[in-house]
Amino acid sequence: MPLEVSGGSCRGFTHGVPPNRAWLFFLARVGPRSPLGRWWQLLTGHSLAFTFEGLVIGSIVYSLPFAVQPFASSFAAVDQKLLAAAATLGASKTRIFVSVILPLSLSGLITGAALSFAHTMGEFGVVLMVGGNIPGVTRTVSIEIYDQVQAANYAAANQTALVLVMIAFALLSLVYAVHRGVWTLWPWK
Repeated sequence: MPLEVSGGSCRGFTHGVPPNRAWLFFLARVGPRSPLGRWWQLLTGHSLAFTFEGLVIGSIVYSLPFAVQPFASSFAAVDQKLLAAAATLGASKTRIFVSVILPLSLSGLITGAALSFAHTMGEFGVVLMVGGNIPGVTRTVSIEIYDQVQAANYAAANQTALVLVMIAFALLSLVYAVHRGVWTLWPWK
C-alpha cells in the first residue's frame, strides 16, 4: 500500500496492517530473493535482514508517516506569491525549491525529522523483526530495556527508560522552541 496524505491524516503500509505482518511483508520485499534484495546483495555483499542498514531503512519506512504531515503542512504554508515572484525573476524549479521553499519550510522539516527520530528511538517491533538482537550490530535501547526486564533488573530498566524519556522531552522542547521562533524553552517574554 503506497503512502498517501489526505485530509491532514497520513496512512502508510504499516497503518491498518498488524505490525508483524507488515514487517514480514517488508522483509519479503527486501529479502535476498526479491529484486531489491538481490540488487542490495550484489552491491554490498550481504542482505538487508538483520543488519544495521536494514534496521535504518525499516525504521525510516516505519516512522515516515510521522514526518509526512509536518512536511506537507510546511510546504503548503509557503506563499504562492513568493513562488510566482521567483519564477518571474527566472529561477528554475530546483532553485525555487532550494532557495525559497526549503528555507520557509525549515521548521516543519525539523519537526517531522524530530518526531520520526523520537518515535524510532523507542520502537521495539521493527527492531526485533528487521534487525534482530545482535549485540554490537542491531541492538538498540528498547531491546536493552526488554533484556533488563527479562533479567529482572528493574532498576536498570527504569533508569534506561528514564533516559529515553528525558531525551524525548528535550527533543520535543527543541521542536517547541523552533515553532515559537525563539530558542527558549519556557513561555517567558
